[in-house]
Amino acid sequence: MAVLGNPDMLTRKIKLCHINAHITCRLCDGYLIDATTVTECLHTFCRSCLVKYLEENNTCPTCRIVIHQSHPLQYIGHDRTMQDIVYKLVPGLQEAEIKKQREFYQKLGMEVPGDIKGDHCNMKTHLDQRNGDAKSEVTANKETGEEKAEEENDYHRSDEQVSICLECNSSKLRGLKRKWIRCSAQATVLHLKKFIAKKLNLTSFNELDILCNEEILGKDHTLKFVVVTRWRFKKSPLLLHYRPKMDLL
Repeated sequence: MAVLGNPDMLTRKIKLCHINAHITCRLCDGYLIDATTVTECLHTFCRSCLVKYLEENNTCPTCRIVIHQSHPLQYIGHDRTMQDIVYKLVPGLQEAEIKKQREFYQKLGMEVPGDIKGDHCNMKTHLDQRNGDAKSEVTANKETGEEKAEEENDYHRSDEQVSICLECNSSKLRGLKRKWIRCSAQATVLHLKKFIAKKLNLTSFNELDILCNEEILGKDHTLKFVVVTRWRFKKSPLLLHYRPKMDLL
């Protein structure tokens, strides 16, 4: 009981090398970046590594289970919790990744997306706090509350934006009056389904399929992911079609 009453005895230090197997990508052997998990078996990889792998395969790289015979990319999803864990465990990884992304966009002469700018600002604040430059806890909490309120009222306008054209390719549904929209790149296909269902007064958003290049998109795909993997170097806007849901055999 005396041991349990001593907080120092409850702390156990673990070396990073002992957990590397759980936070690295099997495909590139590096730490997970933009962690993405296979919904069928819950194995996790870097998103870019997994997407490239699934262009020619339909099985999990780790356990070889069949993800889906024809549309494996619909059954993977961003794992934000795992990515947060990796960034917290590996010193300097997030800072290095943000720096690489900023340099990549600057090299191409493109504007740095809003989400990367936001991560950079958050990282700078975090470093300032670690260096002892942060304000008192009361002041910091007040500013955090104000920033949170501003972010909530921002409605993701500071995010990287994607222009979309939503076309109906079925005679069973009517077209949207305003088919051109602009929204956050972090929005998902599920958000679009809910938007269309509300505009068309459908009983459920699950009645819809959304397609890009005649391929059905997974509900958890972000629009940024769709642009990078399906639209690639085509000009804006991103053209998406919607239709009544069709069950895949």
